[in-house]
Amino acid sequence: MASNTWKTWSKALAAGCALAALSLAACSPKAPEAPAAAAKVDWPGLIKDWIEDDFAANPSFAAYEGDHKFDGLQPDFSDAGLKTEINRLKLWKAKATSVDPAQLTDPQKFERDYLIATVDMRLFWIEASDWPHKSPAYYTSFPTGNLDPAVYLDRDYADAPTRMKAFIKWCSNIPKAAEQIKANLKGPLARPQIDIGVNSFGPMGEFVKTDAKTVFKGVGSAEDQAELDKQTAAAAAAFADLTTYLKSLQATQVEDFAMGPKLYAQMLYDTERVDTPLDKLEAMGEADLKRNQAALVEACKTYAPGKTIPQCIDKEEASKPTGGTVAYATQQLIDLRKFVIEHNVATVPGDSNAFVKQSPPYNSQNGAYIDPPAPFEATPKAYYNIAAPDPKWTAKQRNDYIPGKANLLFTSVHEVWPGHFLQFLHSNQSDSKFGQVYVGYAFAEGWAHYGEEMMWEMGLGNGDVETHIGQLTNATLRNVRLLSSIRMHTKGMTLAQSKEMFIKEGYQSEKTAEQQAARGAYDPGYLNYNMGKLMIRKLRADWCAINGGSEDHACWKKFHDAFLSFGGPPIPLVRGAMMKTAAKAEF
Repeated sequence: MASNTWKTWSKALAAGCALAALSLAACSPKAPEAPAAAAKVDWPGLIKDWIEDDFAANPSFAAYEGDHKFDGLQPDFSDAGLKTEINRLKLWKAKATSVDPAQLTDPQKFERDYLIATVDMRLFWIEASDWPHKSPAYYTSFPTGNLDPAVYLDRDYADAPTRMKAFIKWCSNIPKAAEQIKANLKGPLARPQIDIGVNSFGPMGEFVKTDAKTVFKGVGSAEDQAELDKQTAAAAAAFADLTTYLKSLQATQVEDFAMGPKLYAQMLYDTERVDTPLDKLEAMGEADLKRNQAALVEACKTYAPGKTIPQCIDKEEASKPTGGTVAYATQQLIDLRKFVIEHNVATVPGDSNAFVKQSPPYNSQNGAYIDPPAPFEATPKAYYNIAAPDPKWTAKQRNDYIPGKANLLFTSVHEVWPGHFLQFLHSNQSDSKFGQVYVGYAFAEGWAHYGEEMMWEMGLGNGDVETHIGQLTNATLRNVRLLSSIRMHTKGMTLAQSKEMFIKEGYQSEKTAEQQAARGAYDPGYLNYNMGKLMIRKLRADWCAINGGSEDHACWKKFHDAFLSFGGPPIPLVRGAMMKTAAKAEF
C-alpha cells in the first residue's frame, strides 16, 4: 500500500473544524466548499485540487510519489494533526458525494467512486480502527505513515548534494515525529504491535547513523558533512529513544489484538468495497487452500515419490540460488521479462526494468518487496529488495530463511514480472491521474499473487515439477494468510495457533511461520493477497466468457491490459466498469 502522511496544522484550526461545519477552504489549503449539486462541476479541476490538497496535507506521501517540493517533511502525528486530517477527509467525502453523477462522463463517475473509496479507506485506519493509537505499524507501513528515507537514498531523482540536503531535512524532523508517536502509543498495547515497533524503529536508528549516512560520504562541503553528522545522530537518538519507550510498554503488554467481527467486516468494505459475509469468505479461502494442497500432493508424487509434503518441499527449498539471492534474482528478472513479452502475457510499456538489491536492515521483516516507480518522478526507477537472514539467528534458521530457486522465482514474478513492477508501469500510464497515484492493497497484491498462478498456467517452467512446487508453496502461504487474518481477528485464533497453521497447512518454516502469524496481528489486511487473486480470477473468467473465451490466452492478455489500465481502485469497482454492471465483489 502506498504510504500517506499529514501536514502540520494549528490547534486552533483543528478545534474550529471539529466544532463546526466550516468550509473546506478553512481546513485545507486548496479545496473549496462543496458546491450545490446543481452547480456545474469542473471534474478534472476537482481531481487536481484533491491531489494538490492531499499532497500538502501528507507531504512524505507526496515525496514518495515523486513530488519533491515536499522533500524532508514529516507528518504531524499530534492529536491536533490527526483530528484535522479526519475533518479534511470527511469534508472531501462530502464534496465528492455532493457531485451529481448526471453531470459526469462514465470515466468521471468511476473516478468519483474511486475517490470516495480512497477517502473511506483513509478514514477507516485513522478513525474507525484508531490505528494511530494502537499500532506502531501505522507510522511505517500503513496508508497513513511513511517514516522511511529510501526516497532520498535509492532514487537518483536529483544530484547527490540535493538529495543529501533532503535527507538531512528528513533527519531533522524525526525527533518531533518520534515524540508525537510516543504520545499516541500510550499502552497497554498488544504484544505483536509492540514487537513490530521495536523491530522497525530500532534497526532504523542504526541504519540512519551507519549505512544511510555513508550514501553521502564525501558529498558537499565540510559544513554539509558536519550537518549530516549532527542530524543523523539526532535522528538515530530519537529512534533509539522511541525503541526504548516501546520496550517499556512490554511491562503492560496484552495478547488481545483482535478487531472483532464488526470492525473487521467494516475494514473489508471501507478499504476494498467487499461486503461478502465473513463465513463465506473464509469458506472460499479454505476451498482455494484445498485446491492448491491437492495440486501439491500430485506434484510431489513425481518430484519426491514416497515422501511427505514437508519432505517434498524441503527438497525444493534445498535447491538454493547460486551466487546469492540478489545475483540470482537479477538473472530471473531478465528471463521473466522475456517470457512476458514472448508469451503475450501483457503489454510491457517501454524498456524499464527493476534493480535488485538487499533490503535495508530496518525492513528485514519483509522478506521481499519492491519500491515501485513513482508517477511524479521525471525518470522513475524501481528497486526490488530481498532481505537477508538475521545474523542473530542460528545457522539452520538462516539457511531456512533463504528461499529455494523455484520459490524465489515466484517471488520475482510477484514483485516484478508481471507483478507489482509491471502493474505500476501500467498505472503510471493510466488516463486517470488519480489512478496513477492511489493504488489499493487488494488491487496491487491481488494482481501480483494472481500473476504467480497465471504465469504457471501460461507455461512458465515448461511443466517442470520443481517450478510448480515453488508456485504452490507461495499460493498456500497466501491461502493461510487469508484464513489466519479472519480467524485471528474474528474467531479467537491465537498467534500460536496461527503459527501452527502456517507450518502445517502452508508448509512454511518455523521462523517464517512465526513472522507471518505476527504480521496478521498488525496487518489484518494481508488477506488481500488471496482475496484479491480470487476476485481477479473470477473477473477474468466472466469477462473473457463474453470477449473471446475464458480459457483463451489471447483473451487473457486483453483482460490483463484492460484490468491494469484502471490504476489501482478497489477490484469491485473495476468489475462494475469492465462488466458494465453495478460494482460488486464476486468470487
